Amino acid sequence: MVYETDGKFLSSMNRELERRSPEDRTILGFVHGYNMTLSDATLRLTQFVQDSGFEGVPVLFSWASYASATRYVYDLNSALQSRVQMVTAADLLTRSNANRVDILAWSMGSFAIMEGIVYATTTGHFDRKNRLKNIILASPDIDLDLFRAQLQLIPEVVDDVYILTSKADYALKLSSLIAGRQTRLGQANIEQLEDLGVSVIDLSEVDDVGTKSHGKFAESPKVVQLIGRGLKETNSLGEVAGSEAVSLPSLLIQEPRR
Repeated sequence: MVYETDGKFLSSMNRELERRSPEDRTILGFVHGYNMTLSDATLRLTQFVQDSGFEGVPVLFSWASYASATRYVYDLNSALQSRVQMVTAADLLTRSNANRVDILAWSMGSFAIMEGIVYATTTGHFDRKNRLKNIILASPDIDLDLFRAQLQLIPEVVDDVYILTSKADYALKLSSLIAGRQTRLGQANIEQLEDLGVSVIDLSEVDDVGTKSHGKFAESPKVVQLIGRGLKETNSLGEVAGSEAVSLPSLLIQEPRR
């Protein structure tokens, strides 16, 4: 279905929300990563929703990936160009009748959403209804120094950011080589991120899909269930992860310093 206007899309979201029980009237906005077609992104989100038990309304934001492993720079520029449209889409989500909105961004999609948040914050358009709860960056393909600079521009957002990292991530190792061996946020050591004020969940030792996987957020049953609980509960993903640290010792949790 194609929505001719923003108003029709908003009405459709609200109808879907009304079909849910009050506690499930939430929205999950998903931003896909590099080298991914619209069909692949839709399948990835659909599978995640099914496996995580998410009962709210999932919404996919698809930017124009070239969907080729050799077009990394093309995708990087395309992700950057999408930030204005991303702000428009996010504004629609927060204007809906949802009780809360969570954002899950994967790989290069994390770069896109962070640039969108910076743009929205500096132009006064960020979360004007105060409904955004969690910003989850899964295997984020962002230069570590750039991420530090982005956080300095959005200080009021920092407490809501959760980073899923893995030092052995094969895709981010390749991305680091392309970037001149510069560390990517998603492969940084947990100690490198302790001064950023964000919550970090290190998945390096989660091995039910292989330690080198770039898609642990959706492929590892342990991680999918963890995120699913974080999206279901009224508290934050960080609190849920912390409560699960005993039963899931392969997770390393770092809460932000207050």
